[in-house]
Amino acid sequence: MPELRVGERRWSVVPGSNLLDALNQNGVAVPYSCRAGSCHACLVQCVQGLPSDSRPDALSAEQRQQGWRLACQCQVVEDLQVHTFDPQVDGLPAEVAAVDWLSASVLRLRLTPQRPLRYNAGQHLVLWSGNVARPYSLASLPQEDRFLEFHLDCRQPGQFSDAARQLKIGDSIRLGELRGGALHYDPDWHTRPLWLLAAGTGLGPLFGVLREALRQDHQGAIRVIHLAHDADEHYLAKPLHAMADGRDNLSVECWTSAELPQALAQLRLVSRQTLALVCGAPDSVDAFSRRLYLAGLPRNQLLADVFLPRG
Repeated sequence: MPELRVGERRWSVVPGSNLLDALNQNGVAVPYSCRAGSCHACLVQCVQGLPSDSRPDALSAEQRQQGWRLACQCQVVEDLQVHTFDPQVDGLPAEVAAVDWLSASVLRLRLTPQRPLRYNAGQHLVLWSGNVARPYSLASLPQEDRFLEFHLDCRQPGQFSDAARQLKIGDSIRLGELRGGALHYDPDWHTRPLWLLAAGTGLGPLFGVLREALRQDHQGAIRVIHLAHDADEHYLAKPLHAMADGRDNLSVECWTSAELPQALAQLRLVSRQTLALVCGAPDSVDAFSRRLYLAGLPRNQLLADVFLPRG
C-alpha cells in the first residue's frame, strides 16, 4: 500500500484513497469547503511523489510545477510526501480594519493586508482565522479602496462565519490564495449592454465589477438585479440606487424570492450583444441562467460564479 508522509508522520493508505480524507482522518487537519475544486481551501504541496489529479485545470501551470494540488480532487496512488498549507508561514498577514452588519445576516469584513495585494474586481481569497479557512469574494476595488472588503452570509452557522462574528478591529487574519473566477470586467465591453444578476452575497463581487465598469466609464446600459429572501436583505440597495442617480445607463432592481417566478418570466433581452454576469447559490444561478438562455442570450455571453455550500 502507498505510504503518506507529512512532516515526521507517516502511515499507509489504501490505493486510490482521497487525499483530503486520508489526511483529515489521520489527524492532519486540512480545511475544505466545497470538495469540488472550486474554493481552494484544501491546497497542499506534494514534496515527493504525485497523486492522481481529477482537476488538473484547477491550478495554474506554475502552481502545479511547484507541487501544489487540491487535496479534495486527488487520489493517493504512490508513496507521497505532503506539505500542508500553514497560514502562519504561507499566508499573508492582514489586520481587521472594520467589521459591521449590513443587514441582519450579512457581515461586512474589511481587512488591511501587511503589504499591498494586487487583484482585480471579481476575484476571491481564502481567509484564515486561526485554523479555520473559507473562500470569500472581494467586494472592494483596488484602485479606490485601501482595504479588502468581504460580505459574509451569516444566515446559517459555519466555522468561519461564527469566528468572524467575534472579530474586533485590530485582530489578525491570514490570507491564502488569491484566485480569479469567471467574474471580471473587460474594457472591450465598453459599449455593450451589461447585466449583473446576483443572489444574496453574490452581490459582493458584482458590486466590485460594477464599480470597475463605472470607473472605466462604461457606455452601454448596465442593469443590476439583486435577489434576496426578503426586502430587508437588499443590503446594498441604498448605495446602488445612489450610484444610479444621475446615470441614465444604470438601472437597479431588487427582487425577493416570492417575486422571482414572475420577474423571471418578464425578463427580456434588449440586445443580442448583452453580456450577463451571474453570481450566488447554485439554485439561483441556475434559475437566472436558464431564463437568460430561453430569452436568447448566447451561452458564451454568460459568466457565472457559483457559491457552493460546504460539502
